[in-house]
Amino acid sequence: MRPLYSVRFVLASTLFIVLTAARAGPWHAASPNTYGWRLMTPQEREEHQRRMRGFTAYEECKAYQAKHHALMAERAQQAGLRLAPRPDSGCEQLRARGRLQ
Repeated sequence: MRPLYSVRFVLASTLFIVLTAARAGPWHAASPNTYGWRLMTPQEREEHQRRMRGFTAYEECKAYQAKHHALMAERAQQAGLRLAPRPDSGCEQLRARGRLQ
């Protein structure tokens, strides 16, 4: 019979591994890291995430991002809102993870 603390250790270790793996998962678009998130429809958010994950070249990503930011800035202006710039872009995050060349 195994001691109870061994089962707890295994469960705690498994939980730690799962949570660590989830943090290192693929980049995903979300309100904290997507310029204009609240101005996008759910379908636009899904499409934006799909497009961002599909890039392999940094310059392509940046070109798309510039268009996206311009569109979101236009929507914000029409709604009387001000969008704060993000400290780092999705393209920068993807490049840091080795997903973009």
